[in-house]
Formats: sequence, C-alpha cells, structure tokens
Amino acid sequence: MAAGSAVDWREGLDAGDLSSEALVRGGLDRIRRLDGQLHAVLASDEDQSLQLARQADARLRSGERTPVLGLPIVLKDNLHWSGLQVSCGSRILDGYRAPYNATVVERLLAAGAVPIAKANLDEFAMGSSGEYSAFEATRNPWNLDLVPGGSSSGSVVAVAGGYAPLALGSDTGGSVRLPASFCNVTALRPTYGVLSRYGLTAMASSLDQVGPIAASAADIALALGVMAGLDPRDSTSVKLPGVDRLDQLHPGNLRGLRIGLPREYFGEGIETGVQNLLDAAIQVFKDHGALIQEVSLPHTRYAIDTYYLICTSEVSSNLSRFDGVRFGQRTAGGTLPEMIAQSRNQGLGAEVKRRILLGAFCLSKGYYDAFYMKALKARTLITQDFNQAFEQVDVLATPVSPGTAFPFGAKTDDPMAMYLADVFTVTAPLAGIPCLCMPVGLSSGLPVGLQLIGPALSDVMLLETAHAFQSIIQHHLATPPLPA
Repeated sequence: MAAGSAVDWREGLDAGDLSSEALVRGGLDRIRRLDGQLHAVLASDEDQSLQLARQADARLRSGERTPVLGLPIVLKDNLHWSGLQVSCGSRILDGYRAPYNATVVERLLAAGAVPIAKANLDEFAMGSSGEYSAFEATRNPWNLDLVPGGSSSGSVVAVAGGYAPLALGSDTGGSVRLPASFCNVTALRPTYGVLSRYGLTAMASSLDQVGPIAASAADIALALGVMAGLDPRDSTSVKLPGVDRLDQLHPGNLRGLRIGLPREYFGEGIETGVQNLLDAAIQVFKDHGALIQEVSLPHTRYAIDTYYLICTSEVSSNLSRFDGVRFGQRTAGGTLPEMIAQSRNQGLGAEVKRRILLGAFCLSKGYYDAFYMKALKARTLITQDFNQAFEQVDVLATPVSPGTAFPFGAKTDDPMAMYLADVFTVTAPLAGIPCLCMPVGLSSGLPVGLQLIGPALSDVMLLETAHAFQSIIQHHLATPPLPA
C-alpha cells in the first residue's frame, strides 16, 4: 500500500476503516520492494514497529484519539530512537545504538505514532545533494539518475516514495527544504527552538532544527502540534503560539495577505522553467487577493559566507566527540593520539573532514576575530534585514533552489558549487525564523518548490498559508513514476 495523505489516513483510522497494523505492514512491504532502488532506509525494527501498531489499534478501539495515533513515520538517522542504531550516515558510529529517545520521538511515541524506519542522510547531515552518505546514496524517485537533495534525503524520499505519510528530518541550512523541492513534497523548518533538539545529533547547534516532512501542509500540522512545546532538556526551546490550530488545519485567508518578493532572490541564475513555475504560483496568490510587493534583503550577498563560517566552526566543535574512545568505531593505534587520528581518518568521510578542518581554521588563534566573529556580526545584519522586511509584509516568497535536481557527480568535485546550491535556504536559519517548501509544479518532468518565510513564531500562519495554496492548486498530489 502506497502512503496516502496523513489527514485521510487519520480519518480512516478514527472511523475504524483502517488499522495501524495494516498501514505499517504496507509501509514495510513498500520498503522491501522499492528500497533496493531508492536506498532511503538505513535500519528498521519490524517487530517493534508492528508491536507499536497493535498498541495503537488497541488505543483506537478504546476510543482514544490523537492527531498521529496509528500513523507510520520515518525518522532521519541522526535522531535517537531507543534501541535502534544512530549512524548519522557515518562509519564512525558503527555499532552505536540509541540509549534513549529524542524528545520529538518521545512525544510522537506517546501520541501513538509508529516509527517504521531510520532514514539515510548525508554524513552527519553535511550535504546538499544526498551523495555524502557513507552508505549507498539515496536516489531521486522522479529520476534515479538524479540526486534527491540533502541532507534529509532518505526522509524526503520515504514520503515521496510512499513508505510513510510523515517523516522527520533535520534542517541546518536547507536540509529538509532542498530535497523537498527536488522530490515534490512539503517540508517545514520551524522557528529555532520550536522543536526540541534533545536527541538530535548536533551538527551546528545554533542552526540545527528538526523538520517535519509530508505531502502537504495539513499533514505536517498533525505532527508539529504533537511535537512542539517547551522542553527542559533543551535550553533553547520556546513555546509555539497557535498550537491549538494545528489539530485540524484550516486554510489561511489569502485576501489582504502581504507577500514580499526579495529582489536579491530573483536575479540571474534561476532556470527558466523554475522561474516560470514560481511566477505562476505567485500569480495564484495574487488572483486570490494577496498583495504582492518587492522588498530588499541587502545583506543576502553575505549569507553563504556567513553560514559556512558559522556552520563549519560549530561542526569542528561538535564533532570533536567522535574520537573512537567512547562509542562507535575504534581503529588501533600505538598511542592515544594515533588511535584518535586513525579512528577519525577511517571513520569520517571527505566532506565531514573538510568542514572540520575549515571550522578549526576559523576558530584558530589569529583567525577567530577575522572570520568567526565577523560572521556573527554579519548574521546580526541579516537578521535585521528580515525584521525590517516583516514591517512591510507578512510573508516572503522565494525560490528554494536555482534549478531542479541535478545528476550524481555533477557538483561533488567542486565544493563551492555544491555550497551555492544552498544560496536561497541558508538566510532564514541564520535569523532563526520559520520557512516552508511546497511544490509548485514540474519543470521538464522534475519537481520545483516555492519557499515561504515568516517572522519568528509564525509557523502556524505559514502552514495555513501553504494549506490555502494547496487547497487551490494541488501540485503536491503529483507522485513519482514508481510501482503502485
């Protein structure tokens, strides 16, 4: 059984027309049949998933109802699900199993959701294409010769490929939004702090956020409402206003909605087919009463440099824990420093090493002020740009990527070209504000996404706006050419 809408399955489960066990068995069967081609899954525990599904069915029969009770979900393999592996797509964590649940996983389990698999990813979530997993690279279900986007490649492909109606990824600089654009699904990067990072393996702590993925904004709302909330184990967690509107998401009112188009995002370099679809989507908003105006985010030109200086610096600090001493792979060496060096050399991939070295350089004596501190100042200016823009408009609409999915190997030899794939997605994380990717059609048979960006804690409004669009134009219902 291919995954359908989470909202539709929710209604079927509540009415007794569907069972969680049947849905979970269908998802597991689809993984067995398709994942030899797609490589979206790194691990699963079928017995535990089926046991959780039976428990969910018993809760449903007793009359209990929650937004996600009985729904299958896939988890990115940098999130802790107790008892299962947490590989982060890396060899250095071979053999490591989660001793506890991440907060978001804990809350989903308490509400009766049923995890069915751990999803593939770029190693330690470092990548824009899905090519940097230490295991088999995930394939784009729309064209197996093209990248799915990264780093949450497996989570997005699990939804696009029909394994489950919901998935969790993580987004540091675009890691749920870019693959969502390439694979025709909807993905949300919440306001920083809305979803607890406890149990999410840290990459760049001031930028990382858990991101829900589904076919539609209404589906995402079901999971977000369950997961959001203060967490004493994450000092950066914040309360999300309007959570009560997520259980049954209603379309937002587009009439009078002020939508800003940042001039810095609509210049040269965007593929013609992508630009045409973005223009058509913006016209839909306009035809339904939205007010469209140009705005400026003048410090956008510094965003890529700022993001990668901050990100690599935090990566260098966070990944120092993976040393072969406490957990994961250990390579024999004559002395402790030799053992640590050999463990890291054999356990970490080239892109991870590159970012660790860049970050160590940025933080080194004599360069800290010139690079890292200057990047923090630029981050403040980028945040101020957004604050000023939101004094004029309610939401921003931008591209997610300059183009559609590209072939494997097209950018791996040029790290800068790969980093520039994030040019439209890194700015909002620097400001800690929510952003969403939703499908707006196909260009030469390949999906294209539109990004909506809102002010801090406007997550519910963003979902309502996307839901209004998806109630009018249903590009999100297009599915890739895979077996039924």
